[in-house]
Amino acid sequence: MADVVSQDTRGTTYADITGLQPWVIEQLNQLKIHQPTPIQYHCIQPALEGRDVIGAAKTGSGKTLAFVIPILQQLSIDPYGIYALVLTPTRELAFQIADQFRGLGSPVSLRLTVIIGGLDRVAQGAELNRSPHVVVATPGRLADILETSPEFTLKRIKFLVLDEADRLMDGRFDTQLRTIWAALPEKRQTLLFSATVTDRLQRMKQLATSEVFLWQSTNKQATVQQLDERYALVNPIVKDATMIATVLQHTEEKPRGLILIFTNTCKSTQKERLSALARFKSSQVKVLIATDVASRGLDIPLVELVINHTIPNLPKNYIHRVGRTARAGRAGQAVSFITPHEIKILLAIEAETRQKMTELKMDEAVVRKIMKQVNVTRREQEIKLNQTDFDERRNINKRKRLIMEGRDPDEEEKKKQKRVKKLRKAERKERIQLIEELEKKKKKRQAGKGSHISEGVADEKIKEPKSPIK
Repeated sequence: MADVVSQDTRGTTYADITGLQPWVIEQLNQLKIHQPTPIQYHCIQPALEGRDVIGAAKTGSGKTLAFVIPILQQLSIDPYGIYALVLTPTRELAFQIADQFRGLGSPVSLRLTVIIGGLDRVAQGAELNRSPHVVVATPGRLADILETSPEFTLKRIKFLVLDEADRLMDGRFDTQLRTIWAALPEKRQTLLFSATVTDRLQRMKQLATSEVFLWQSTNKQATVQQLDERYALVNPIVKDATMIATVLQHTEEKPRGLILIFTNTCKSTQKERLSALARFKSSQVKVLIATDVASRGLDIPLVELVINHTIPNLPKNYIHRVGRTARAGRAGQAVSFITPHEIKILLAIEAETRQKMTELKMDEAVVRKIMKQVNVTRREQEIKLNQTDFDERRNINKRKRLIMEGRDPDEEEKKKQKRVKKLRKAERKERIQLIEELEKKKKKRQAGKGSHISEGVADEKIKEPKSPIK
């Protein structure tokens, strides 16, 4: 439990953190948060002192509150907007960070806005114009607004936070980050937090504008001790059925527990993702299927089982995935389904986490019993997906291209719908004509057949032989 409680934080409370104000401690107590985690205990005080901070600890160690607490306390002393900018790599994580700000920031009448792709850009621009205290954003949408709205400025921000900093700095967001850095003031306080430390840590350190406080968990094991890690060696043909059997067994044994299933691809729109996540958090649904987008930062206490339907190629991605359970001292289980060709990946993960997994044995009779139904259901859903256009990113890029070409995307969509409608009408007309022709041919054949029978009967009457009886 080194990332939740360590020797130097055992028995401590938030009151033991120098400089923390009483209202913050009281608000934490009301939220039933009484004991700081090591990263909170070590990083909050330097942040309150105005130092730049780099904190690294495994998932589930309370990194979010390590920057939320000092930002809210300093904001209460000198409130203005925009006071803090928090950058995060995923949309779902942005909403979760916002929830923690709102939960702790109610005594200071916090104004906050979330800026992410997939939502109305005009509405987001209007929210920014109202100068919220805190902006939580993904790099892409924020850079887009900065490039197209010269009146919007970030020159007065006091705090810059990079959550999941290793992923933000892995190269995929470099273009957007350059745009954002150019809009930031030179004098600011920078807080960087990450679960895994990469070679880019020194690059992160260079972003700091004052004396840097660096804290890193001393625990060598990359996953928490409360996590029960298992693997199931399966034939690809029965993988889905084995996974369903595992889900059914866990649901029967622990009906209140939530299950998070990771896979490589998951087709859905942004609104559908947010709706599914909200229902999962509130336990309206017990199982959520997600990609690695959900492997960073999501904190849902009731997640008791994480399943890797497809095991990730990179050990660090595995660490982030299984970190969605066994959080903040709770117990949890992670099950990874692997094929014989993926054993090398399993060994690489064990080497990185310094933890041997236990093999999970499933009842083959149960798997065989449900295999046919699972395969039929899977095929039905594949057909439905193939008939529906879920490619959101392609549609977004298409809209951008049309705008750059000087064409109205909405007008082009209307034209497309007219063409589709016209095409469907032509296809319907063609089907009707084809059916009518077939009906005519059928009637003609029946008429010809009846005529032939009548002629045969007439011939027989004409050629009727004479009776031998006179």
